[in-house]
Amino acid sequence: MNLPDFKIARSNNKIKYEKKEYKLNPKYLNKYKGKKCYLKTYGCQMNEHDSENIKGILELLGYTFTDNMEDADLVLLNTCSIRENAHNKAFGLLGRAKHIKETKKDLKIGLCGCMAQEEIVVNTIMTKCPFVNFIIGTHNFYDLPNILEKNEIEEKQEIEVFSREGDLIESMPIDRTSKYKAYVNIIYGCDKFCTYCIVPYTRGRQRSREKEDILKEINTLIKEGYKEVTLLGQNVNAYGKDLYDNYSLAELLEDVAKTKIPRIRFMTSHPWDFNDNMIKIIAKYKNIMPSIHLPVQSGSNRILKLMGRRYTKEEYLTLFHKMKEMIPNCTISTDIIVGFPGETDSDFNETLNLVKECKYDNAYTFIYSPRVGTPAAKLSDNVTKEEKEQRLYKLNEIVNTYFKENNNKLIGKIVPVLVEGISDKKNEYYGYSDTNKLVNFIGVDVEIGSIVDVIITDAKTWSLDGKVSK
Repeated sequence: MNLPDFKIARSNNKIKYEKKEYKLNPKYLNKYKGKKCYLKTYGCQMNEHDSENIKGILELLGYTFTDNMEDADLVLLNTCSIRENAHNKAFGLLGRAKHIKETKKDLKIGLCGCMAQEEIVVNTIMTKCPFVNFIIGTHNFYDLPNILEKNEIEEKQEIEVFSREGDLIESMPIDRTSKYKAYVNIIYGCDKFCTYCIVPYTRGRQRSREKEDILKEINTLIKEGYKEVTLLGQNVNAYGKDLYDNYSLAELLEDVAKTKIPRIRFMTSHPWDFNDNMIKIIAKYKNIMPSIHLPVQSGSNRILKLMGRRYTKEEYLTLFHKMKEMIPNCTISTDIIVGFPGETDSDFNETLNLVKECKYDNAYTFIYSPRVGTPAAKLSDNVTKEEKEQRLYKLNEIVNTYFKENNNKLIGKIVPVLVEGISDKKNEYYGYSDTNKLVNFIGVDVEIGSIVDVIITDAKTWSLDGKVSK
C-alpha cells in the first residue's frame, strides 16, 4: 500500500526518472473478456487524455464500455481536484455506485486521477468508503492491470498512489475519442506552485517528453488521418526546460508545423513562460492556430503576488497586446478567479478594468475554491460567499458582452471549420473554426473530418451560425 503525502510531493529534491516503453504482461490479455466498464472523467484535457489511455489499457484486458452504470462490472472515476465542485460530483457518483454494489456484490469500484493524489480524499475513502476497491494515482495509472488483479486476490482495499512523479511511459495503449482531433502530451506536471493551485502536488514536477517521441506520435496521427493536434501540458510553455539547453516550445511548435498537419493547438500557457520567439513562430506558420489560452487569474498586482503568479498586470497586458499585434486574426481566452482571500472591491475592479481592456473571446471564470494543502488555503478569507457570487455574476455579465461583440465581427466573414459532426437538424453540421469558435452551419453531403470554408450568417454569445461557402 502506498499513500499520498503532500510533504513528499512538495519536496524540492529532484528525482531521477527514466523513459520506458509500455508493456502489458501477457497474462492480463483478455483476462476480463466479457466484462463492462463504466468510466467517468472529470476535469481538464489532460484528464480526458488519461482516460483515452485507460480505455486503451482496459480494452486489452477484454473490457468493453457502457454508459449505464447499472450494467457495469467495473466503475472507474478519473477525477479532478482543481475545485470543490469536482470533488462533490465525484463523491456523489461514488454514492450511486455504492447503492448498485449493495445488490451487485461483484461490482468493482475504483478511483484514479488527481483526487487520488490528495491525502484528505484517500483518508476519507479509507474511513468512510470501504466499498471502494482500489485507488490509483496519476503517476502510476498505467499499472491498472496489476491493481485489478491484486484486489481480486487479496480481497481488500488497494491503495497505490505514488507521492512523487515516476518514470515517463511511452507507447501506452490508447482509444482516442475523436478520429480527427488528438491530444498529445508534451510535458507533465508543473514547477510554478501558484499558492492556490494543487496541480504540482497531484501531477508532480515538470517532466518533458523527448521531441523525437512527440514528433513520432504526431506523424503516426497524420498517417491515420488526423487533422488537428493539441499539445498538452499543465504549463505547456515550460516544455524542454528540464530536458534541453536550446530547445523549447517555440522550436517544438516549428517542428510540428513542418509535419504539415493542418491544425496545431497548445494549452495551457503560463504568461511567465511565454516569450517573443514563441509569438514569432505562431505568427509564421498558418497551421498553428491563432487561438491562445492565456490565464490571467486576476487584474490586481496585489492579488497576483498573493497567488504567486510571477508577473504583474502590466507585464501581462504587454504580452497580450504583443500577441494581438503580431499574430494575424489572434483570439485570446483566459481564466479568472474571483473572491481570492483578501480580495477587496478595489482589487476586483482592477480585474474588471483589465477585462474591459482585453475584451477576451472566451473566459473561464470561477469563485476561489480552497484546496487543502496549498498555501492559499491558510490565508484569512474575509470575503463573504454573497460577495463572491455577486462579483462572479458581474464579471460574467461583462465577459459575455465581449464574447458576443467579438462574434458579431465575424458576420459576413469566411472562416475555416473542421467538421466534427452532424446536428439533429437536416443538413446542419458543427465544428470549430481556426480561432476555436463553435460553428453550426448548413451544408449538403459535407464530409465529417474535412476542413471547409463557412460564411458566417449570425452570431450568438457562445457560437456562430453559417453556411458552406461556395
